[in-house]
Amino acid sequence: MKFLDQAKVYIRSGDGGAGAVSFRREKYIEFGGPDGGDGGRGGDVWVEAVDGLNTLIDYRYQQHFKAKTGIHGMGREKTGAKGSDVTLKVPVGTQILEEDNETLIVDLTEKGQRFLLAKGGNGGFGNAHFKSSTNQAPRRANPGQEGLERTIWLRLKLIADAGIAGLPNAGKSTFLASVTAAKPKIADYPFTTLHPNLGVVRIDSREFVMADIPGLIEGAHEGVGIGDRFLGHIERTNVILHLVSALEEDPAHAYRTVRHELEAYGHGIAEEPEIVALSKIDALDAAGIREKAERLAEGCGRAPMLVSSVSRDGLEEVLRALMDHIEDAREAEEPAESDPRWSA
Repeated sequence: MKFLDQAKVYIRSGDGGAGAVSFRREKYIEFGGPDGGDGGRGGDVWVEAVDGLNTLIDYRYQQHFKAKTGIHGMGREKTGAKGSDVTLKVPVGTQILEEDNETLIVDLTEKGQRFLLAKGGNGGFGNAHFKSSTNQAPRRANPGQEGLERTIWLRLKLIADAGIAGLPNAGKSTFLASVTAAKPKIADYPFTTLHPNLGVVRIDSREFVMADIPGLIEGAHEGVGIGDRFLGHIERTNVILHLVSALEEDPAHAYRTVRHELEAYGHGIAEEPEIVALSKIDALDAAGIREKAERLAEGCGRAPMLVSSVSRDGLEEVLRALMDHIEDAREAEEPAESDPRWSA
C-alpha cells in the first residue's frame, strides 16, 4: 500500500428538502385546508478516526464528498426524510485543517472520535405552517436551506510511542526491522526510506509502537533532500532514538546536523527526551568503536549507547531505555486516582 499523509478534499452537506403545497381533499369534508408537509433536513458531513488505517491514500482517488439532499415534504403533512450523511474515515492521528492548511479544525487522536464538519441545511416549511385566521388557504411553502461547502486539508501524524531520527544510512530501517515485524526497504544508498514505517516492539512482556522516518540532511528544513515534512510523524512520540552511524567520519558533526534540523523544525520536537546511540558497531574493532564513541560523546554531551542491528549487540539495552521513558510518560498522562479520604 502506498503511503500518503496529506490530502486536500472538498465537502458539501446536503440541501434541505422543500416544503410541500398541498390541500386536504376528502369526500364529505367541506373544508379541507392546507396539509403540505415540511422538507427533510440535508445530510451532514462527518469525519471519524477508525482503526486499521495508517495512510490517507484513499483520498488521492476521491476528493469530493457530498451528502444527500433532504426529501421534499408531501401532502397529508408528511415530513420528508433526512438526507443520508457522509462520513470521512481517517486514521487515528489525523488533523483536519482549513483551506489555508494552517488553521486547525480538529485533531483526531483517539479511535472512534467523530467531528461534524458541515451540517446539512434545514428543510423548508410546507404550506400547513402558514395557515392563519386571515389566510385559510396559503399557497406558499419554503424551499430547503442550502448545505454548507468547504475545502479542507487532511494531515496525518502517526501515533507512535518512540521515533527514530538520524542521517540517511544511519541504520534506522535496519534497527526497526531487527526489533519489530516491520519490513522497511533496506539498501546501501541514501534515502532508501521514502515514507514513515511503523512497528510494534516487545521487550520484557511490554510493548510500544516505534516509527522510522526518512533521513535528515543539512538544510532539510529549507527543503534540501526530501525536506523535513515527515518529522510530523514523530511529534507525538514520548522519546526519540537518535542513531549515529559508527562509519561516519565525524560522529559529532553528524549528531549536530540532525539536532539543528530538529530545532529548526520546531513544534516542540527538539525538547522531547532523546537517547543517543552509536549504530553499526559491528563494522569496527574495539579501538575504533571507542574512538567514535568518544567523539560522539563530545558532540552530544553524554556517553552514547552502543548498538548493532546485525549482531544484535546492545539492542535490548536500547529498547529497555526507550521503554523506561515511555512508561514514565504514560504514568504522567494517567489521571491521578482520587484520594480515598474524600470518597463517599
